[in-house]
Amino acid sequence: MKNVLAKESACWIWYPGDWEIWQHEQISIRRKMRGVIFPAFWRLDRHYSSVVFSYTYELEQDEEVTITADGHFSVYFDGRDNERYNQTKMMLPRGKHELMVAVYNDIKVPALFIEGAHIKTNESWKVSCYDKQWHCAGSWEEMLNDPTVPPSEYRLATIPKLPVNIEKKEDGWMVDFGRETFGYLQLNGISGRSGLRIYYGESREEADDREHCVQLDRLEADSFQADTFTLPETRAFRYVQIVPDSADFQLESISMLYEYLPVDYRGSFQSSNQRLNDIWETSLYTFHLNTREFFFDGIKRDRWVWSGDAYQSFLMNYYSFFNLDVAKRTLIALRGKDPVVAHMNTILDYSLYWFSGIYDYYIYTGDAAFVQSQYEKMVSLMDFCLGRRNGEGMMEGIEEDWVFVDWADIDNRGEVSTVQVLLCRSLETMALVAELVGDTERKPVYQDLAKELRAKIMDIFWDHEQGGLVHSRFQGILNSKVTKYPNMFALMYGYLDQEQVESVKRKVMLNPEVQGIKTPYMRFYELAALCEVGEHQYVLEEMLDYWGGMLDLGATSFWEEFDPKQTGHEHYEMYGMPYGKSLCHAWGASPIYLIGKYFLGVKPLSPGYETYMVEPKLGRLEWLKGSVPVGPGEVEINMDTEKICVRATHGKGVLKYKKDGKSFEASIPCDGSWIEVYTSIELKQ
Repeated sequence: MKNVLAKESACWIWYPGDWEIWQHEQISIRRKMRGVIFPAFWRLDRHYSSVVFSYTYELEQDEEVTITADGHFSVYFDGRDNERYNQTKMMLPRGKHELMVAVYNDIKVPALFIEGAHIKTNESWKVSCYDKQWHCAGSWEEMLNDPTVPPSEYRLATIPKLPVNIEKKEDGWMVDFGRETFGYLQLNGISGRSGLRIYYGESREEADDREHCVQLDRLEADSFQADTFTLPETRAFRYVQIVPDSADFQLESISMLYEYLPVDYRGSFQSSNQRLNDIWETSLYTFHLNTREFFFDGIKRDRWVWSGDAYQSFLMNYYSFFNLDVAKRTLIALRGKDPVVAHMNTILDYSLYWFSGIYDYYIYTGDAAFVQSQYEKMVSLMDFCLGRRNGEGMMEGIEEDWVFVDWADIDNRGEVSTVQVLLCRSLETMALVAELVGDTERKPVYQDLAKELRAKIMDIFWDHEQGGLVHSRFQGILNSKVTKYPNMFALMYGYLDQEQVESVKRKVMLNPEVQGIKTPYMRFYELAALCEVGEHQYVLEEMLDYWGGMLDLGATSFWEEFDPKQTGHEHYEMYGMPYGKSLCHAWGASPIYLIGKYFLGVKPLSPGYETYMVEPKLGRLEWLKGSVPVGPGEVEINMDTEKICVRATHGKGVLKYKKDGKSFEASIPCDGSWIEVYTSIELKQ
């Protein structure tokens, strides 16, 4: 154990990852459909119920400390475990000693809070689950630092909000809160006693459909119990229909407690196109609604943590909130505990996104310690993935594996080329992280596997005549269908030579004959890939048309899926349910990333934005301006058809721009002073 005398503030500590895993279990069983529990259909890991904390200190004089535990605890010194104490206030003896605290809690996470003049619990403490392995304790110093509020009682923040309209109906009330929201419904000024039926809807049609709305509550309300009644469970809704059983039952008003995770809005954007500005603001609002204890997929139906959804949320987070705590919590919760017995969320491709999520976190934050803490779990997950390959060295769905790729009419049997591309990228990521942690034995193994697989992908799936990668091979027979999925990932990962890049761009990505993509989920990668090959004007038009199309239909947050060809009630249907589609889905917020990385043009070149590039693009906008968080600082960009202005407060930035067809670079000082370059861009209408 490390011999150190703590000077930081005290905070709650626990076995690393256990609070996140416990919290993940709690939120994974909150999903209900029409009042019936619908728990996640994958293994939910649990915390260790019995742990022991250790800290070596050296005091010049005795010191009194206060001990608080979430669970039963006992204290002993210097390994003398037959001499134990359980007082909440203790006098620690002077001199050099090893302080040990055992904590047991089988319901909640065993957690510890100790505070004295010098001795304080924080991440410098060690903890073990009695497996003879010691780890740095887990903590969340900024939030979980109150000894009266243990980690198991952590709650998101709430503020009261009023509806924009309450319509009296023949047998109740229809309430409109103006836009998609999330929280606890409140009934105020209750008069009388009655059973109530409450129907929630992301659309008015859903709230009005008493037989098919996804969320409802049934309860008894009585004025003698409370003048204001706050429903005990959170719901997602814009509209709420309240129907009492008794005609004499009355309410003075209806409101809600909006529940949210406090975050800083560090990214910003405005442009000459108001429709694009509205898309940015709606994307931010959508993303914030789904940024909670973890990055959720959607707030109405699932309220779960899905790896594919979360991977995009990580990237959007770096261009908006730059909230590292929720990113780490989500990565930890997704991975869970060993042994690995199934793919994340049971989806083969979702396991592979997690590897990139870890390394991207390092590139954007520079937090090597967190990545190192996850390395062994990366290794065991990769071992599992490699064990799911066939004799050709390719991954395919085995037993109960779900090969997802996207909600689309595609055949995912056999060797799906998209999966092989993602596996290749994951192996490259493992080699990079192995180098970071100094694992010289595994690094060349991962490099060789990636190199071999990349060659196989191009040899087997590349179709010269069609100019791209075909979708799959099943039982040795190559599928002749070309889809955008493997091709856009190959573009982004740099797997194509220049001739292949031009072929894929023209014959696949911009070819209307190739099957289109209907979900914002894969439009994220499609449009990012097109930005990588300079198609910013096309991407701008697609954003205005696709996400703007949802706004035209009255969307106040972005959806799980959008097909412009659908009409009326079809826009709400999904999964065989009349209102199964989520109208507030995290992956619907894709424009945050597209605008931040490719229009404001900011991307890290080295971990933690120590160095970075700024390459803004107008597309066909007349002007744009905005800011992007770069670690502890920010970059601010103003651009019009004549000049680019940039200033920054962190790292070493390089502004890249073109003038008269030639490329130039200019250094960006990190003292907050502006630099200006003149470009004279001719807009192409």
